[in-house]
Amino acid sequence: MTSPAAPSGPGAPGLGIPEVSVTPGGAASTRLTVRNDSDIVEAYSLEVVGDCAAWASVEPERVSLYPGTSETVTIRLAPPRSPEVRAGEVPLAVRVLPTEHPEAVRVPETTVRVEEFRQLRAEIAPRRRRGWLRGRYRIALRNEGNSTVQKGFSPQQPGEELRFAFRPAVRKLEPGESAEAGLRVRTGKPVWFGKPVVWPFTVAVTESGTAAGGREQDAPGELQPPLDAEFVQIPVFPKWLLAVLAAILALLLAWFALVRPAVRSTAKAAADQVVHPKETPAGEGTQASGGTGDQPGGGSGTQPGTGGASPGSGTGTGTGGAGGSGGADGSGDGQQSSATIDLQTAGGADKTGTYKVPQGKVFGITDIVVANFQGDEGVMTINFGERKITTIALETFRNQDYHWVTPIRITENDTVTAQVTCAKPGTPATGRRARECHEVLNVSGVLSDTR
Repeated sequence: MTSPAAPSGPGAPGLGIPEVSVTPGGAASTRLTVRNDSDIVEAYSLEVVGDCAAWASVEPERVSLYPGTSETVTIRLAPPRSPEVRAGEVPLAVRVLPTEHPEAVRVPETTVRVEEFRQLRAEIAPRRRRGWLRGRYRIALRNEGNSTVQKGFSPQQPGEELRFAFRPAVRKLEPGESAEAGLRVRTGKPVWFGKPVVWPFTVAVTESGTAAGGREQDAPGELQPPLDAEFVQIPVFPKWLLAVLAAILALLLAWFALVRPAVRSTAKAAADQVVHPKETPAGEGTQASGGTGDQPGGGSGTQPGTGGASPGSGTGTGTGGAGGSGGADGSGDGQQSSATIDLQTAGGADKTGTYKVPQGKVFGITDIVVANFQGDEGVMTINFGERKITTIALETFRNQDYHWVTPIRITENDTVTAQVTCAKPGTPATGRRARECHEVLNVSGVLSDTR
């Protein structure tokens, strides 16, 4: 008769193997003593059976014993580090089969305590997301440990510009189970123009797990290094749209500063030509209205001169505008004349240009033309004697003209003045910014004798 040796004596199977603990991925061993209590030489085959059979072995697997002798064999345990080897108590059994008396087989048992280990694999995708205000990410999880865990998330960002939301926020994972969680990242305010803004952040995966035997872990722990990701906040309006808006704005400014005044001047001249018939040459008849100031001339009949601050000579006899002036002076004759005031002013300075009506003359002004061909910034004030005609901002025009049907009368020794305050020189057609502001004022009308 054969039986494994045991502290209680022969014939007590299951008590001959001490309990043992083992960590998955590691190794442990225990011993079993086999004794031959028969009166013949017996050989014994030893084999591990049960849940531990896949990762347990006996050395040696066969022993031969003389009657009354015994031998101790080693049981080696090497469970893999895998979710399939659950944490907790696992039964271990060794079948001892005698060769000569197989009916005397014994199966001693014990308990193997498999230690707990934690291992969670987590990935975030995509690592970089682009958007105006929010971005969505996926966090893939797999519990590669041998115990149940409750996973959670802890986001971190250097500032407080981002807000985070997880769905679900916490989830239970069994060993070997995979799951997926959604992450939504949102910024507080949009970026309207400029370059994209990069917001880096991290997500730490934490857990409070269930230990072997159903004991709840109190303190949560971090399962792996934090996951790195970025949210790239793109501007609402792209760069090319800014270029288009700038081009449209430049076209609008060009229209209001250059094209529109020229169109209005041309239209006004055409309207005056229709309303007021052409002037009657001298000696070919009398005027229809008797010199009341409503005769042909005025706005569309001006001929700006190019002289510098002195009257230029005109041609022919007085027009309707001159007639108006002549009526005011008591004389109906005179000549078309013009004067030009050219001002060049340093930035931040004031300068005044003057034209003085000659002795014994009266200047009936019907037209003025103001030129700001550089696009300077500042203010120009125009005075006829003590009378202020207009004050205009230079940046609102390039060329401007004014016309009067009834001439504005300036007597002898009175002056026409143009005062310029230069805030910022502009850029002429050459493309290079000017060093000084440069404005030109041309006044024209009928210069007649005082009587």
